[in-house]
Amino acid sequence: MVGYRRIVVKVNGVQYEREVEPRRLLVDFLRDDLELIGTHVGCEHGICGACTVLFNGRTARSCLMFAVQADGAEVMTVESLAENGKLHPIQEAFREHHGLQCGFCTPGMLMTTYEFLNENPDPSEEEVRKAISGVLCRCTGYKQVIDSVMAAAAEMKGK
Repeated sequence: MVGYRRIVVKVNGVQYEREVEPRRLLVDFLRDDLELIGTHVGCEHGICGACTVLFNGRTARSCLMFAVQADGAEVMTVESLAENGKLHPIQEAFREHHGLQCGFCTPGMLMTTYEFLNENPDPSEEEVRKAISGVLCRCTGYKQVIDSVMAAAAEMKGK
């Protein structure tokens, strides 16, 4: 198609080859083209963090990136956390400790937590607060989220 660009991107371990408009946002590519709707569209300015994914192993705001920037990259969305119908320990901890709350910020919180706990498996509460500060929650505050992250860290250390 005229004006489109072919990209090859690995998302959640599966390689995709697609034609995309150069101005298509990564979040829209994930949600609309690949039907991975777990990544939420929030502020569309990179402020809220609901659209957070891992891009080549690092957290990134998918609303601030174009799909063409993902050409040759590896992207991990919230859908990749559960395996064979079994929740990831982070997801399990969020469920058990009510960190899900309304659920809108949850995908961003989960992906941020995933990167954070891989880098810091034994965090302090203050380190957790700092790590999740880039994802905005509008429900009741962050106590349940912090409790969830701490519980996930303990569970993941025990394995």
